[in-house]
Amino acid sequence: MVRSSGVIVSDIGVLNGKIVEISSKIRSSTATELDARGLHLFPGVIDVHVHFNEPGHADWEGISTGSRALAAGGGTLFFDMPLNSSPVTVDQASFEAKLELMRQKSATDFALWGGLTPQNLDNLEELAGCGAIGFKAFMSNSGLPEFDHVDDLTLLQGMRTAARLGLPVAVHAESDPLTSALSARARAEGKASVRAYLESRPVLAELEAVSRACLFALETGCKLHLVHLSSGRAVALAAEYRRLGANVSLETCPHYLTFTDEDLERLGASLKCAPPVRPLAEQELLWVGLEHLDMVGSDHSPAPPDMKVSSDFFAIWGGISGVQSTLESLLTEGHHARGVPLERIAHLLATGPARRFNLQGRGQLEPGFQADFALVDLGREWTLERADLLYRHKQSPYLGRTFRGKVVRTLARGRTIYQEGVGVLEDARGEWVQRSS
Repeated sequence: MVRSSGVIVSDIGVLNGKIVEISSKIRSSTATELDARGLHLFPGVIDVHVHFNEPGHADWEGISTGSRALAAGGGTLFFDMPLNSSPVTVDQASFEAKLELMRQKSATDFALWGGLTPQNLDNLEELAGCGAIGFKAFMSNSGLPEFDHVDDLTLLQGMRTAARLGLPVAVHAESDPLTSALSARARAEGKASVRAYLESRPVLAELEAVSRACLFALETGCKLHLVHLSSGRAVALAAEYRRLGANVSLETCPHYLTFTDEDLERLGASLKCAPPVRPLAEQELLWVGLEHLDMVGSDHSPAPPDMKVSSDFFAIWGGISGVQSTLESLLTEGHHARGVPLERIAHLLATGPARRFNLQGRGQLEPGFQADFALVDLGREWTLERADLLYRHKQSPYLGRTFRGKVVRTLARGRTIYQEGVGVLEDARGEWVQRSS
């Protein structure tokens, strides 16, 4: 059993969906027993950063396929971002429309982000009243004209409102003046390669935006959540602001810990994202900064295959399909190259997210907590094949990668929702999760 406090050998008793006992031997003549000898029990993965694109773009992924892929990767709860669905989730009507579809289709538990844009500052209170887990803002171009990036005043005002409401603001931290100008210059010069794209989104653009967002957090008292930090220097900078008093949490993604810029040149479109994956030296610094991180989210952002093909790399849709591989990727990279303790991985994927977003009774293997588990065979080495993917579109930079550690079963509230060789159970149904008061 892997807890954020350590790894132990134990039985675990579950009743009415909650953990009721952890001991060396649980005896009950009426209990249903699951023999997990030889396996490691992790808390179910909480992925706070996915784009399942429904309503409106179910042909990109959809709630059903996305949540089932999460379950196959040991996940039991996701937070869906306010874009790339159509309409984007920026007011009560769009929130309620998405919520209804989630209730109908999700195989796992779920929560919903609301948007923060220059057009919906007056809607933040109603989104909070709807039950939004927080607000998402872009400091650079989101790629969608209907979801504008925030200017400084909008972000400052939005963070003041969020602070009053007690909700976090999640920020995509890249400087728009830098990234837009560098991209425009490259394209004006006829540059369209992978390397040109990488040069248009330097680490400096991330550092500048992280600093600005943290200063605003200090000014407003807002709970700031920095999403998908791609560089060790950005993590160190944000950690310094936290030391100065900023209420800031830090998230990275498995692809930044797994792939480098050289992999992007080799794999191409399936690995395109923003911020982009970084050179090896930056990745090494990111691993060093793992102690400062609060969580790892997939930033699963799929698209149809025809949006991932172009001779102009700037024009290719930027998004990685990875929600199924987060836990197995961290186990593999942490074991082979870094020696990351299993309990640290459990913290980053479950305990940390639950604490930051005030999800009481979740994210830990302790009596009284919800019985959400991922059973993993840590001794298994295996290669991800296209047939293994439960995504709508079988594309991912993780295809062909050899992992060490395999999720063999996922349980939510003590009931199996995914089993290797069987798949996601037909009766798997998730519930809506809101922040605890």
